[in-house]
Amino acid sequence: MVHLPKERKRRATLADLEQTPAGMVAEIVDGELVVSPRPSVPHALSSSALAMKLGPPLQFGVGGPGGWWILLEPELHLEDDVLVPDLAGWRRERLAKPPQAAAIDLA
Repeated sequence: MVHLPKERKRRATLADLEQTPAGMVAEIVDGELVVSPRPSVPHALSSSALAMKLGPPLQFGVGGPGGWWILLEPELHLEDDVLVPDLAGWRRERLAKPPQAAAIDLA
């Protein structure tokens, strides 16, 4: 039996993300471009409600420990992957202040 090399797909790049139509969310997951529609209103209401519950105690220290950054839909760059989670949080000791750029580069 002869094993032929598999054809390698080109890995998606940031330039591919920039070509995504408006109103879509683009991510690079394991080198593949993944494009999906913006979340529906019920989805947005749920993630917004969760952020409103987590923000006072975690981000602002109202009735909780504080010391966190809570962000809705941040663009995260994790090596070659680009992800856009609904909600993300960081302890301030690990991310002293949020970057001023559109994306967050993480080691």
